[in-house]
Amino acid sequence: MWDTLWLDANVATMIAGGAPYGAIRNGGVAVKEGAIAWVGPREDLQGDPGALAAEVRYVDGQWITPGLIDCHTHLVFAGNRAREFEMRLNGASYEEIARAGGGILSTVKATRGASVEALIDASAPRLKALMRQGVTTVEIKSGYGLDLETERRMLRAARALEKIARLDELGEHGVRIRTTFLGLHAVPPDYKERRGDYVALVCDEMLPALAREGLVDAVDAFCETIGFTPEETERFFIKAQALGIPIKLHAEQLSDQGGGALAARFKALSADHLEHLSDAGVAAMAAVGTVAVLLPGAFYALREEKPPPVEALRAAGVAIALATDCNPGTSPLASPLMAMNLACTLFRLTPEEALAGMTRNAARALGLEGEIGTLEAGKAADLAFWRIDEPAELAYWMGADLLEDRAFAGRTAWTS
Repeated sequence: MWDTLWLDANVATMIAGGAPYGAIRNGGVAVKEGAIAWVGPREDLQGDPGALAAEVRYVDGQWITPGLIDCHTHLVFAGNRAREFEMRLNGASYEEIARAGGGILSTVKATRGASVEALIDASAPRLKALMRQGVTTVEIKSGYGLDLETERRMLRAARALEKIARLDELGEHGVRIRTTFLGLHAVPPDYKERRGDYVALVCDEMLPALAREGLVDAVDAFCETIGFTPEETERFFIKAQALGIPIKLHAEQLSDQGGGALAARFKALSADHLEHLSDAGVAAMAAVGTVAVLLPGAFYALREEKPPPVEALRAAGVAIALATDCNPGTSPLASPLMAMNLACTLFRLTPEEALAGMTRNAARALGLEGEIGTLEAGKAADLAFWRIDEPAELAYWMGADLLEDRAFAGRTAWTS
């Protein structure tokens, strides 16, 4: 007998290759022991609903989708950079802000001064905001420590947030968190003239130590003219590969450094940003299945003018995912629905592509496509229930309250 059966629903399974959105109208979803047991049209039910499930819930035409997946965030940090935002709008240059103690190093300073408990307290509201818009899985990167102890505290805080959420201390019934060690994010000031020593520290000491402690689900680097060179990034990836750790990459955000092709060479789960991705990079990613993660929040906040090559990615069959890139400096965005709207408006994605980017393809970008991202029997019963008439509304509305409920492993948050 199933634990719960939801009926009178429209179901966007997000399974590729069939109807738009993988839609089943007048359908239902059944759950048993935290996993999806059945999805289909109501007419296909083999018997009376009350005889099939311990509990039957009727949702009056709501749409059920997979729980949303935010596959690229920097959610754990201390402080904020609202003052810098104000300074920029009053005409201050990047250099002036940096001289005044701003920029990424201001976040590093604040984060280094925060305990694990303080990081949890600062980050929990941001996590809850995502969950309140249907998110059931979140990737959280480190990278604001630039030393072993602070990176460790950031990753421990991220893991603790998952435990807190699963104990229902956020009032939302649970979330899945994947942690990424963003080892090469920026060069700390005390290593400014010793870049090689810092890269060696990250590769030979920090990554092995954090991996031994079970804190690293993937690694990431910022391969850019103001970040790290392809050669430095490659050294980091070789070490991660030797440790059996999956790879992700901030690539081609501000310039073409060959990061997309570099990520593909290491069979990276994803390459992210990609505004300056070349045709060669597109082809390399397509050949190995590396997902393109687009981050319209950063594009918008930085007022960029060159969008990622969406048409080339489509033509090559590269899976396109979306994420908020929630961070204090370049994407203070805690709304997955707004990220979907921005992707449609700024990058010309279709609403279906945007929802696939926050479900099916986001799962691939985390290596979790076998567990989440579509509504299929055997996958985790992570669901979002929406008060909408059509799935396109999820990318259409800006700031609307659309979520009726969310379920994590079959347990709903707000309804009994």
